[in-house]
Amino acid sequence: MTRLEDLFAHHGQSPWIDNIRRDWLEDGTLARLVASGARGVTSNPAIFAKAFATSDAYDSLIAAAASKDAETVFERLAAADVRDACDVLAPLHASSRDEFIRGVRRYADGFVSLEVSPRLARDAEGTLSAARRLAAEVARPNVMIKIPATPEGLPAITSVLGEGINVNVTLIFSLERYDQVLGAWCEGLELARARGHDLADIASVASFFVSRVDAAMDRLLPAGDDLRGRVANAQVAAAYELYLRWMDSERVRALLGAGAQVQRPLWASTSPKDPSYDDLLYVDSIVADETVNTMPDATLEAALARGEFDSSLVASPDTRSATAALLGRLPGDCSLHEVTTRLENDGVDSFVRSYDELLAIVAAKLGAE
Repeated sequence: MTRLEDLFAHHGQSPWIDNIRRDWLEDGTLARLVASGARGVTSNPAIFAKAFATSDAYDSLIAAAASKDAETVFERLAAADVRDACDVLAPLHASSRDEFIRGVRRYADGFVSLEVSPRLARDAEGTLSAARRLAAEVARPNVMIKIPATPEGLPAITSVLGEGINVNVTLIFSLERYDQVLGAWCEGLELARARGHDLADIASVASFFVSRVDAAMDRLLPAGDDLRGRVANAQVAAAYELYLRWMDSERVRALLGAGAQVQRPLWASTSPKDPSYDDLLYVDSIVADETVNTMPDATLEAALARGEFDSSLVASPDTRSATAALLGRLPGDCSLHEVTTRLENDGVDSFVRSYDELLAIVAAKLGAE
């Protein structure tokens, strides 16, 4: 058993890979990672931009594209990558869904995420339309459509779930927003149920970003302060406590009783931004049942080689409570609310820039102006 397989089998956390590339699909790299214990795939505009810029695997596909519109071409190529990745993960998804149906676990696994255009982060109707289009383009039961947790994204999350489409809610930075996401998820499943959808077929995760919180808070804390490098994991602990409370609420228990899967917390941005921090700071410390950790390549390989998952600060109630309590020690001039609000806005802006860069790369390869 590999360390990643142990992480899932004995600790209940699903390791996902935060990357997707056409050459990984063609040379068997993704299949190897899945065989080693990876149980899902996430993508975002920055990941696709890097893949398109650093690989020639897309050149012939772009050259053969019928359209000359960069966004149309990108969407079709991205959907093809995600569709093929879904097929790699299909056996795992099928066995996982069987475990869910038999009551072994409260969720299915083996999903691949594809994000709507970040240009739609403030457009609920546009997000719904894009989610429908992308889900239909991929046409696989284990695709998840990523939607940012902006104020405008929340009603879109409800609407997309209400149509029976799997959703990965992304760019969550604060406990307040996460609480709203859980409410939007409940509302979406209630809507889906009223429309006659089988709730067992609707999966969702809530992607809580981790390392960027420490990167921002460390700049506000004085050198040597013992809270440096600890605020992000404290938020994770508090978020997991919030998850447990919601899952035990009467509203959610009614949905689970009707056949729904839980909406698992997904820890994202788990590669430290500070090179002095251990590269598994946001892996070993935040292991917990019914969660996902999506890791970039190097972090996943490090976890596979030397992950120590018994050191989690989140798994047991006592250590989780003590870790979450660190948030109450923040100095008055270090506003976590202000930091996470700025991180959400910056995250949207960053993904828009990556998306624009991506389309510029595709346009250049198409020979467009």
